[in-house]
Amino acid sequence: MQFGYWLPVFGGWLRNVPDETMETSWDYVKTLAQKSEDWGYSIALIAELYLNDIKGEEAPALDAWSTAAALAAVTQKLELMVAVRPTFHNPALLAKAAANIDLISNGRLSLNVVSSWWKDEATKYGIQFEQHDDRYARTKEWLDVVTNLWEKDHFTYQGKYYQVTDNVLQPKPKNKPFIYAGGESEAAKQLISRQCDGYVMHGDSPEKIGERISDMKRRREEAGLPPMKFGVAAYSIVRDTEQEVKKELERITNVQGSAAGYKNYQQWLAGTQLEQRVSLEDYSVSNRGLRTGLTGTTAQIQDRIGEFEKAGVDFFLLQCSPQIEEMQRFSEAVIQVPA
Repeated sequence: MQFGYWLPVFGGWLRNVPDETMETSWDYVKTLAQKSEDWGYSIALIAELYLNDIKGEEAPALDAWSTAAALAAVTQKLELMVAVRPTFHNPALLAKAAANIDLISNGRLSLNVVSSWWKDEATKYGIQFEQHDDRYARTKEWLDVVTNLWEKDHFTYQGKYYQVTDNVLQPKPKNKPFIYAGGESEAAKQLISRQCDGYVMHGDSPEKIGERISDMKRRREEAGLPPMKFGVAAYSIVRDTEQEVKKELERITNVQGSAAGYKNYQQWLAGTQLEQRVSLEDYSVSNRGLRTGLTGTTAQIQDRIGEFEKAGVDFFLLQCSPQIEEMQRFSEAVIQVPA
């Protein structure tokens, strides 16, 4: 099992705690990324949003791609999984930038292709906002262009959304970046099973996750493609006693509809197609991370991880708060990296 985490580009993950002592700064994320390599973490997911959907639209948020380029130069082992939204990036230009970051990192770049769900953000940044299935039709063409440019020169493409003529992209990436995506709609699952290498899921029980993995494996086999990697989002709390866990859960889920990011949450619900309803408690920590159940004592969490392994999960993407302290605690208690 691999353990990854969400880089705190939003200054935290809790919508009911204004100050999580996680500064939205280059210094904080650099320190976290460098320490995480020693703590046994192998993947850092760098989310891409130009507005802060956790703390509210006026709160600071770090840019994903410039942060990834900088981290590529100051880390040694981490896979840098950078979120990318096709409506915000010309595919040929993004392919060029990504190839360069991959070379800087010595082949450690991967992409997490994300649908653009937030209409207000697109409007504020002058980006066209499209309906759900139209976004996936665009994403299919976008991936066609990006992946072909990484593999061949003098490439020409004429699609509905994108056109390139006799393109030459040099230097190529050291390795073709691994492509992840997530989504629960039929359009999303069809696209991901055919054009991506990994499937990342919101938090849920091992049983629900196992069902999604089985479905995606079936689609993959029908398409005659090699196996995928499967990852799950999780919010982690590890404590010595169940009473301590309960106290922390109460602290982080005491969220009200007046929280700064609540309006953004409503737009996310309106702009996505989910298999299950999302509660206000789910909303409190983002990405349904509490449903995964990585909260408890060391033994309880290790048992839970074993259930996900049996379901076919390859890696977790963790959130926690405050992140440096909690990631170190999780490393010592659960990952148990030798000193």
